[in-house]
Amino acid sequence: MLTRRGILTGGAAVLVLGGAGAVLSMRQSAERYAGFAAQLREPLQATGASRDLIRYATLAANGHNTQPWLFQEDSQAIAIRPDVSRRTPVVDPDDHHLYVSLGCAMENLEVAARTQGRPGDVKVEGVGGAVFVFSAPSGSADPAVADLCKAIPLRQSTRSLYDGRPLSTDILDTLAKGTRADGVDVILLSERSVLDRVRDLVIAGNDQQMADARFIRELKQWLRFSPQAAMDRGDGLYAPASGNPPLPDWLGPLAFDLAFKPATEADKYARQMDSSAGVAVLSAKAEGPAGWIEVGRVCQRFCLMATVLGLKTAFVNQPVEVAGLRSDMAALAGLGSRRPDIVLRFGRGPTMPYSPRRPVESVLRA
Repeated sequence: MLTRRGILTGGAAVLVLGGAGAVLSMRQSAERYAGFAAQLREPLQATGASRDLIRYATLAANGHNTQPWLFQEDSQAIAIRPDVSRRTPVVDPDDHHLYVSLGCAMENLEVAARTQGRPGDVKVEGVGGAVFVFSAPSGSADPAVADLCKAIPLRQSTRSLYDGRPLSTDILDTLAKGTRADGVDVILLSERSVLDRVRDLVIAGNDQQMADARFIRELKQWLRFSPQAAMDRGDGLYAPASGNPPLPDWLGPLAFDLAFKPATEADKYARQMDSSAGVAVLSAKAEGPAGWIEVGRVCQRFCLMATVLGLKTAFVNQPVEVAGLRSDMAALAGLGSRRPDIVLRFGRGPTMPYSPRRPVESVLRA
């Protein structure tokens, strides 16, 4: 999913060619974007209204920030359905990441509903998505998930260097215990020699993807170079969220073509992996959309727990997106013949600009 590309260094120098006026305009646009992103992440209203719960659901992690979901609501339930118009068939030909994204959104939805005193049950349907069925009239907030709910608007995919410091055994144990679930295994890798091997797989996968012109074309469709484009579209990979400068829309694609090179990307991923404290590998025991939705729920829970603990996370899914590398990734994680579904790096890092989201009205289906 999602996962990762940005405009590389050098874009800022190109922007200067546009003159001081262009720089000032871009700065003002970035300030408006910051307000836009903050408004999307305002605290839940005390009413616990379903549409406010959906707003929090849409803040979930998802591949390429395509937000491939549609929501249906009534007084008894909220359903999350796949939006196949937002597929990414090159990087995700079997819709694996799409269904993982639905699971991430469902986890946010359940956490938010419980925090608002609206408990319920999740019914995973598989190809059709999943449904959250409210189990009782509104009651008291569930304190067990209060911290996770506070983390929903703070969580982000932090595509930057981390500080490289290892994590304590207590923190790793907290992450492992908090993400235990029937049907999904979470394997935490923190030994440097193993992380080096994961790094090599990430780079090998990235090299293969960058050699595929179809992959590049698909990726460029989801890049949002300017703050205004990110606000207008409400989706996609916003350049500053990856640590890259905002650029005018006419200039962004040109800078991308000049800067997006295999050697530079390989170096970037090597440094990012070397700065990470660990990697989490998630794998469903059941193959197919239902299992992938469950993986998404656990993935989102892991990211929320990491946020509570002051950690950052980011997807490095190349070893699962490139089918020929999955067996190597599975071997490193001790999965045998099972498919590794998600690879996340984690550690302590900076807070980056937040990604855009579409308004609730845009993701509702009658």
